[in-house]
Amino acid sequence: MTLEDFREFVDRPSRPVKNEVEKGAIRKFAEAIGDKNPLYVNEEAAKMSRYGRMIAPPTFARTFDFGTIEGLEFETKGLIHGDERFHYYRPIFAGDVLYCSRRLVDVFEKSGSLGNMTFLVYEQMAQDESGNPVVTTKSTIIYRGA
Repeated sequence: MTLEDFREFVDRPSRPVKNEVEKGAIRKFAEAIGDKNPLYVNEEAAKMSRYGRMIAPPTFARTFDFGTIEGLEFETKGLIHGDERFHYYRPIFAGDVLYCSRRLVDVFEKSGSLGNMTFLVYEQMAQDESGNPVVTTKSTIIYRGA
């Protein structure tokens, strides 16, 4: 895809995808990243906390399915993860049902030693069942073409 092709998809959202946050998934994620915080791995300890239940580690939102932007299809081989930022409105709780979507917010090119690179900036949003935001993420993906 060319820069102009990508620009056609700026501000076009994906359809929201339902994500259910399970205790086991939180525990496995925390163990995988080596974080032994009892709020993430010990249900009894989490119940005694100010949250009253297990919460997810800050980067857990990376595991959500944010959907795909209809028509935005390109070769994913060779993609480079450039940046990831998280903004939380509240913790992610075990038992949450979140509706997640994404949109492409910016596209630009830079030249490097390997040639032209296209930078795709996505914003992802997870909302609770009432439509309240829980977390937004901003991701930059570097596309070098096929």
